[in-house]
Amino acid sequence: MSIRRVLCLLLTLLCPAVAASAEKSFWQSKDAYLRQPHPSSTPRPFAPALLRQGNLFGMGRVAFSADGREFYYALNDSWISGVHAQLRCLRFTGHAPDHGWSQDILIGEQFLSPTLSADGNTLSMRHIVPHGSMNNVWESHRTASGWSAPAPFLEESFGVYDYMPTRSGNAYVGSEPDADDKAHGIDYAYSVLTFSGNQPQVRSLGRPVNEPGFNGDLYIAPDESYLIVSAKETPTYQSQLYIAFHRRDGSWTTPVSLGEKINRGLAHRWGQYVSPDGKYLFYCHGTSEKDCAIYWVRFDTLLAKLRPKNL
Repeated sequence: MSIRRVLCLLLTLLCPAVAASAEKSFWQSKDAYLRQPHPSSTPRPFAPALLRQGNLFGMGRVAFSADGREFYYALNDSWISGVHAQLRCLRFTGHAPDHGWSQDILIGEQFLSPTLSADGNTLSMRHIVPHGSMNNVWESHRTASGWSAPAPFLEESFGVYDYMPTRSGNAYVGSEPDADDKAHGIDYAYSVLTFSGNQPQVRSLGRPVNEPGFNGDLYIAPDESYLIVSAKETPTYQSQLYIAFHRRDGSWTTPVSLGEKINRGLAHRWGQYVSPDGKYLFYCHGTSEKDCAIYWVRFDTLLAKLRPKNL
């Protein structure tokens, strides 16, 4: 084998490791997480000065790219209407001003709940249709110059709510309940979405994950090992955050509370999301639209405490 071929082979083997090392080092740098002071086990607002513009406040799920250098979030002025909703992005460029993070880039209007695909090249989002259904998913694709214009991806009669893909190819959504769930008074169910050809099919996760009332907001780990749900929802949608773990036989453990520090008091809690490094949980919290904000809290240590030993 020639020296040139040996060098090429070594570069091929080393490049993924170098890229992974670069991602890890950025997450551990002072520039990560928009340079915000890191929280402990007590939740605190995330970048409050950046994620509020006039009457618009940070709302719903956020998303980081795998390398931590892109941050996607939504601003809105209402829990009910999406007329003024904006899906935006901050990018780390390493250049001044803004401490290396670029000024806001508008992805699209009347969109919420950004979710990146495993390869980072597809951005899914929830389209808020004025005076119409909110149960649809649109997509944008990464291009050499940024992102393509968002276009419809899923618009189904059964509804899809907060689409989240996983590494296996499954996706998880809030959806209409099946007959058994309906019989137990479940208004909306956590479901897994698969494709047969191009036809989407949803299957409710059933008990014990789904419970009477509304079951909509969720976060699924990329490896599908755990699910964070908005549980114990009141008729006016105040809720707490609970976690369930995936057993090897495909069933789920009974969801348990994420604890008093996260679930203290009556409030709206939704848009849950865990950073790609697994270290922090983000979620939207508010007792009213006036005090609604994106919060974050240390999560990896909490996850280790809550994970059943037999899993």
